[in-house]
Amino acid sequence: MRTEGSGRSDVSAAVVVGGGAVRAPVRAHDLVIAADSGLDVALVAGFVPTHLVGDLDSISAGGAAWAETHGVPLERHPADKDHTDTALALAQAVVLGATSIDLYGGTGVARLDHLLGTLAALGDPSLSVVHAVAAHLDDTTVHVLHPGRSVDLALDEGAVFSLVALHGGCDGVDVDGARWPLHQALLPAGSTRGISNESTGAPVRVSVTTGVLTVVVPAATQTEPDPRRPARPQEDS
Repeated sequence: MRTEGSGRSDVSAAVVVGGGAVRAPVRAHDLVIAADSGLDVALVAGFVPTHLVGDLDSISAGGAAWAETHGVPLERHPADKDHTDTALALAQAVVLGATSIDLYGGTGVARLDHLLGTLAALGDPSLSVVHAVAAHLDDTTVHVLHPGRSVDLALDEGAVFSLVALHGGCDGVDVDGARWPLHQALLPAGSTRGISNESTGAPVRVSVTTGVLTVVVPAATQTEPDPRRPARPQEDS
């Protein structure tokens, strides 16, 4: 298996594949970066890996042989390293010039620390140059908005989505097309105010001016508003 430097190329959409059950790609992509055993997962899901990153402590012998046979560039790291394979794969996508990144993996219920590490890595400041950052974890979609970014969500009426300030406080948060819209709102770090908002059926648009905002669209969303739920303030001033 050959090891190459990380030369930048003209790409736009990058896919990073980690472990766990991975769904089929949601949109076209230019390159597929496998994080260690993510290469095995990628092949099963129908992705064709173009790069392999990690310490290779969990990739199968068959997966390693496939990468060798197909001349997949390898960025190998020692087992004793400061970053997870997923974080290293995300960093490689930035180096290769990706303007959008879709991470595919599982929620890692057996290893909560791995899930938290993945969410933390998606908010790394180095990804601020990427226009769109999303993770598809089992059937849950997570959009991570870096400062000045926005996302449009196509959701059915009553579908639930949540905003979480996981990486520190967020300011200038706007939400349109929701039951509880926000305008230039402040979400302090750890605030639960943005949990379980609902789509009105119109396009939902979420944006943030300052801070890194995590937008979660759960696998199972509420389709009918709960009449027992107390009313919330409609807008921040």
